[in-house]
Amino acid sequence: MNRKFQISLHVFADLTSAAASWFLFFLYRKQVVEAVKHGYEIPVNNDMKLYAGLIALPIMWLMVYAGSGYYKNIFRRSRLREVERTFISGIVGSLVIFFMLILDDSVANYKDYYKSLFVYFSLHTGITLIFRILLVSRTIFMIQHRKWGYKTLLVGNGANANKLYRELSDAKKSEGFFIEGYISGKGNVSREMGNLPCLGNKEQISGIIRKHSIEDVIICLDDEEHDWVPGLVDQIQNEKVYLKILPDSYGMVLGMVKMNNILGAMLVEVDFEVMPQWQKTAKRVFDIVISLFALIIGLPLFILIGLAIKLDSAGPVFFRQERIGFKGMSFQIFKFRSMRKDAERSGPQLSSEKDDRRTRVGAFLRKSRLDELPQFINVLKGDMSIVGPRPERQFFIDQIVKKAPYYVRLHRIKPGITSWGQVKFGYAENVDEMVERMKYDILYLENMSIGLDIKIMIYTALIMIQGRGK
Repeated sequence: MNRKFQISLHVFADLTSAAASWFLFFLYRKQVVEAVKHGYEIPVNNDMKLYAGLIALPIMWLMVYAGSGYYKNIFRRSRLREVERTFISGIVGSLVIFFMLILDDSVANYKDYYKSLFVYFSLHTGITLIFRILLVSRTIFMIQHRKWGYKTLLVGNGANANKLYRELSDAKKSEGFFIEGYISGKGNVSREMGNLPCLGNKEQISGIIRKHSIEDVIICLDDEEHDWVPGLVDQIQNEKVYLKILPDSYGMVLGMVKMNNILGAMLVEVDFEVMPQWQKTAKRVFDIVISLFALIIGLPLFILIGLAIKLDSAGPVFFRQERIGFKGMSFQIFKFRSMRKDAERSGPQLSSEKDDRRTRVGAFLRKSRLDELPQFINVLKGDMSIVGPRPERQFFIDQIVKKAPYYVRLHRIKPGITSWGQVKFGYAENVDEMVERMKYDILYLENMSIGLDIKIMIYTALIMIQGRGK
């Protein structure tokens, strides 16, 4: 299946739907609404609003759909979900267009406004839904008949794995799993899995996913192997895969299992997404706007800080260092230099409250958190967000993971200039304190929202103004 081509089909269908619905609605406005008021039909062929709408509105709708993540997973759709998403986006978009374009129409009665809103919503939602249902139905057909599918890795080679493999292989209608092979605890080959190849063991799972371009991972371990699950999930979460787990009877008795497929194999999907796509888009837009504002407005302050650093000690104004960020990828972080240029000649060290490596200006910068200001450049580059867990060096991450293996969960999101842990705990002076601060960041990860980000930014600003930075 050609992903780019299929996405292009969906985009073209949505553009066509938006243009067609606007054209038909424009005819209704001129030949029904305005004709009633004026007593004669209004010609539409020379109205520039028609042509402007045919260009602007499809682009607007496309931005709405892209911002909500609609084109992200076009092969994993259901018709019912398609109706729900199209209906909701249709209501929101139609209301925006009503207040922007329809509310100034010339009408005979105020009720015509409501009629216009209903007609536009019905036309746009109806036409869009027809195209989408056709495309989704085609996708479902191709998957069920094993023409399209996802490269899948089974984790396990015991009784549960063998049963699931047979169920998926013998199913009359496919669920889209093209099974590439399996992995076991020790990489041993299982005769029960037939000709399915053993691709390695659980410690190699990240490398196996990348080597074989795996899209779906299904954990189907036996009861005595369940202790592996947390570690496997932590390894998999930073890979670009969908994770599903075969639930055990204990989980079902407790009512802990949530299903999203009532006809296929009994699998629980693990959702690594921490925010809905529209909130992710809003967060990124928010980051860009705030960063541009801070860099432009703060330019005089940047110059003053730079001069103070130069006059206070020898060395560069800015300090760069490699940190680990989103999905475990490294990047160069920018800060105002707050220490002597030879501060780490003995190896990586964390700063402390009475660190004699700090310069006089550097002590003030760290207390007021002004040394972090250049990281707005990292935000614009996309390496960081304004709010998110503080990025650490690999040297310290290796030590943290020994004490708290779940630290790697923080790599599911972009690191930030400030964080809940930074607000509640401040700078960490040793690995134990980094573990304590991490607990707040894990809590943030599980409760992310735009509202929470704004609260953290307000508290950070107060700390900067009051000079309470640890």
